[in-house]
Amino acid sequence: MDPLSDVLRAVNLAGAFFYAVEARAPWCVELVAARELAPRLLPEAEHLISYHILTEGTCWGGLADEPPIEMRAGDVIVFPHGDPHRMADAPRPPGSGDPGTQPARYRETLCLGPSGPVSARFVCGFFGCDRRPYNPLLATLPRRILLRGVDEGWLGTFARQVVAESRAPRAGSDSVLARLAELMFIEVLRRHVEQLPPGQAGWLAGLRDPVVGRALALLHERPAHAWSLAELAGAVASSRSRLAERFTAFVGEPPIQYLARWRMQLAAGRLATTSAKVAAVGAEVGYESEAAFSRAFKKVVGVSPAAWRAQKVGGARAG
Repeated sequence: MDPLSDVLRAVNLAGAFFYAVEARAPWCVELVAARELAPRLLPEAEHLISYHILTEGTCWGGLADEPPIEMRAGDVIVFPHGDPHRMADAPRPPGSGDPGTQPARYRETLCLGPSGPVSARFVCGFFGCDRRPYNPLLATLPRRILLRGVDEGWLGTFARQVVAESRAPRAGSDSVLARLAELMFIEVLRRHVEQLPPGQAGWLAGLRDPVVGRALALLHERPAHAWSLAELAGAVASSRSRLAERFTAFVGEPPIQYLARWRMQLAAGRLATTSAKVAAVGAEVGYESEAAFSRAFKKVVGVSPAAWRAQKVGGARAG
């Protein structure tokens, strides 16, 4: 089992909203927290991840409360937690930019700055995903990810493909564009993992560790299995103490506690998207009785399985 793919499926990574930008100096745009944009951009999403791909020229980008970073053509900047951020032609003080009103999805190009030659072209976009009850990937990502020089290879063609597909729409364009954007984000994550320094902690870094990575793969492969620390340690050829220590150092919690929370993420998805009985959902994630499952679910999520389902189904109908 590939844990990263498993998590991306379970947290419902989807929904690319993006558009092209042409900027002429001087220009500066300030984007508010993505959660403030969610109701209009992707109302079905619980959390938004924002990103920008610079395809031509240079610019400066970064978090609103940190110094900006110079970007060159081929650079990608991602804000996994949807923090307020700023993009500009040069380092500029807070409050000096346009509030960043987004155009309609795909079809429009947003023009920034006065008339004159274009100094930067980039693609801006957003991904939607679940944040609750448990998203181990989101919890481990930094507030900002910057990848340099990705204009070569598959990732480098993404922005060009998006612009071409959006400007000459064909049957199925919306689905093609969404899938392209999701693939782009996955590739960004893969490159981010490859660039993590030795000794880095976190769920993603744990995937590279021979002990923790194997344990994560087994837990994701068989989440309903009644794993014990002893059995899991034997399966990864480690002692119980070493596994517990390394797993906690990387992931932030012991293996069995991680499994309990991951089971609730899987169960929450089933409750929200199917009409399966609560007892059946509990059995799917390893609980022999509805009562035991309901207690575990409420402990992790804060509400009962029935209340969670009612919230999700009611929200979907309202949207």
